[in-house]
Amino acid sequence: MSGPLEGVRVLDASTVLAGPLACQILGDFGADVIKIEHPARGDSMRGHGHWKDGHGLWWKMVSRNKRCIGLYLGDPDGAEIFLELVKNADVLVENFRPGTLEKWGIGPERLQSLNPGLVVLRVTGFGQTGPYAARPGFGTLAEAMSGFAAITGEPDGPPTLPPFGLADSIAGLAGANAVLMALYHRDARAGRGQVIDLSILEPIVTALGPQIVAYDQLGILQARTGNRSENNAPRNAYETKDGKWVAISTSADSIAERVMHLVGRPELIEEPWFASGRGRARHGDLLDACVADWISQRTRDEVLDAFNAAEAAIAPVYDARDLLEDEHVIATQMVTSVPDEDLGPMRMQNVLFRMSETPGEIRHTGRSLGADTDAVLGELGVSSERIHALRERGIVG
Repeated sequence: MSGPLEGVRVLDASTVLAGPLACQILGDFGADVIKIEHPARGDSMRGHGHWKDGHGLWWKMVSRNKRCIGLYLGDPDGAEIFLELVKNADVLVENFRPGTLEKWGIGPERLQSLNPGLVVLRVTGFGQTGPYAARPGFGTLAEAMSGFAAITGEPDGPPTLPPFGLADSIAGLAGANAVLMALYHRDARAGRGQVIDLSILEPIVTALGPQIVAYDQLGILQARTGNRSENNAPRNAYETKDGKWVAISTSADSIAERVMHLVGRPELIEEPWFASGRGRARHGDLLDACVADWISQRTRDEVLDAFNAAEAAIAPVYDARDLLEDEHVIATQMVTSVPDEDLGPMRMQNVLFRMSETPGEIRHTGRSLGADTDAVLGELGVSSERIHALRERGIVG
């Protein structure tokens, strides 16, 4: 078996980034994912990120394990073919603005009348209902509204947005999880398919933890603290003698004690405030100074060796090059090499987790627009003559 989802068919009619990532995960674990794109424009993900020899590298990763077809859903003939695809599908993932599928006559109600077991994951910026439902929504807006930007950055600096698709990625993980729950309900509980309303905003609000509870109960608004934490100290990024950086965390009290012994300040452990993470956080300046001074006098390798010997939590601050050279990353195959028909071997992140009985795999990288149109439509019984006629009209690609 190629994964636990072998035999599950997924229609990916979504674009940047949450929906495609959810489908990537499903495809990695065996689902037959059919990527539906506009036959002329394609998915805008094809143009995101770096390119090599005319090929988008991000596309190669996020669209791996997907068969690609060009199909315009807004035309009645295109919608008719889409309905045929839906009849044999288990999951549809889409992120059109609310009401778009309904306007084309292919909303969830009609789809589930043809296929009662269909699970429909609808991903939007703000959900299908509410005052903001019709607004265009992207991860950046969710990172701003969720409270993430407000607590990220230096205390005297501006709110800071992440330099990658954080909210979208969290929503993609949540979307894959929601689909699996719906499939379990359908298959293990003799249930029906269902519609999942997933906004990009809600998962990142959940990921931010107790901010809402703290404000509700105590009136406390979390402030920007740079690399420090309100919950424990020392916790920061520190520069080593050779100009490199390491990060440490002392979420466990025992780890904090080991760090203080290591940097030569064991007397601080006896202070009453040292016994709790919050207490240490209130004395972050003192603790940071002790740790930073000790680390600044040693090379990164010396610091890492000393912390690991003391069983204190530490990690080097890596870039992509460092990560690819790390012995643990190599040994666990966290990154794998995948053959690509255009660019040859490509290193990319491996499947998300390891399963002992039904492991997933990367069968191929993201394919060209319409690479599988003829094959997929042929499986539906669409003749080559009709495919050619539809292609001439720009309905398929």
